[in-house]
Amino acid sequence: MSVTNMKPGVRARLAIGGGVLALAMGAGAWASGARAESSPAPAAPALQAAEPAVPSGRPVVSYADAVARVAPAVVTIRVELKAEPEPTDMPDAFRRFFGPQMAPENMPHERGLGSGVIVSPDGRILTNAHVVDGAVNVRVTLNDGREYPGKVLGIDKPSDLAVVQVKADRLPTLALGDSDRPRIGDVVLAVGNPLGLGETVTMGILSAKGRTTDVGDGTYQDFLQTDAPINKGNSGGALVTANGELIGITAQILSPSGGNIGIGFAIPSNMAKHVMNELVSTGHVRRAKLGITVQPMTADLARSLQLEDARGALVNDVQADGPAAAAGIRRGDVILAVNGAAVQSSNDLRNQVSSLAPGSSADVSLLRDGRKQSVTVKLGEIESRMTRDDDSSGHGDAGGLGIRVTPLTPELASRLEVPASTDGLVVDQVDPNGVAAAAGIQAGDVIRQIDGKPVKSPSDLRDGYHTKSDRPALVLVQRHDQTYYAAVERRG
Repeated sequence: MSVTNMKPGVRARLAIGGGVLALAMGAGAWASGARAESSPAPAAPALQAAEPAVPSGRPVVSYADAVARVAPAVVTIRVELKAEPEPTDMPDAFRRFFGPQMAPENMPHERGLGSGVIVSPDGRILTNAHVVDGAVNVRVTLNDGREYPGKVLGIDKPSDLAVVQVKADRLPTLALGDSDRPRIGDVVLAVGNPLGLGETVTMGILSAKGRTTDVGDGTYQDFLQTDAPINKGNSGGALVTANGELIGITAQILSPSGGNIGIGFAIPSNMAKHVMNELVSTGHVRRAKLGITVQPMTADLARSLQLEDARGALVNDVQADGPAAAAGIRRGDVILAVNGAAVQSSNDLRNQVSSLAPGSSADVSLLRDGRKQSVTVKLGEIESRMTRDDDSSGHGDAGGLGIRVTPLTPELASRLEVPASTDGLVVDQVDPNGVAAAAGIQAGDVIRQIDGKPVKSPSDLRDGYHTKSDRPALVLVQRHDQTYYAAVERRG
């Protein structure tokens, strides 16, 4: 079985046996052209989901009341994405001559489409990471036609969630509900903007919980599955109960054609709440770790390990200097619970631990040699990609820009064909989905200043980028024998 991750609007194919299915990476759809900015309408009052009603046994003939509460808080998100430069056989001498005119910031833009949910009256919006990842321009349109520019506060690709902010107040909102409460078989509604048609409501049931698809980053998944029709453009939209309680953010579909066949997935609201709070407060998500690798439990393994059923997570490796090793956890242990919450699977364990605070203590119940016991683990922290501190050689992370830098030496200056008098830091690694890449910064560039201040160390660059400001950071870049300014958006 093979899975390939794709950008929004491009199918990810999942081959099983002799048949071929496609996993659409979310429901992102491509759109062309931008809607004209409409005249502001009177602000609507903040909306809250009603408490679920007790089933009466009578058939429900209309969900209009729930839709009336939900629809005003669901928005359309249109983005401009930087086009990938095409390979060229132009000699280096000519490419250097054209300089910044050939830089990525001057490439034509592609357009993308998705949905989002307003979760605070001051304009905070939840959506999918794949909807706004790499966006250089974000526009948010309410269902009453009002349109606002959006700023990406933070992106968390492991959970496929992002937070966008618009400058407005008294906006209609939808509070995050409790995604653990609905039962399989409950009626749910999906609200979003499929295929750019405009806000659309579809109905189905909650088909399953705790699903994983291994599409996207695939690290933290605990999907709600539904047969409510979801199509391209629904990504980031709302999955709500029949009473209008927000229980999920729609994210993916399983389909042979890229269209709906009744298998859709939403990120549960309880996970979304944790990720959103982290993104808003720090711009990134800190996650705890045990320092082990685990594998799924099978019926045969359960019998071998004297388990009553195939639940729990089997430890197959322990990091030598990690938190679990320090607490005495060994290879072959079966983890049954964390802080009293049962562990159903290896994915369940990963999600439970990641929701805890790094540095906190967790009570871990486990089975060893047929006997249950409990240990206390002081949790470590997962090192996020592109967020390492400076090392002893002077290499360091630029703290949110999505680049890794190194000191400029005379040898590097000669190799990069920059003037010998140049001061600054050399970019030696670029996250293609980071803000620096979106601004056109490339590996081999020399960063000389940020907001007019010289950059001599990674901490200079980090501190300059994280200066409180609503404006993009103005970065002076040296590329070969030419300099130019790049406007780098601040996130968080």
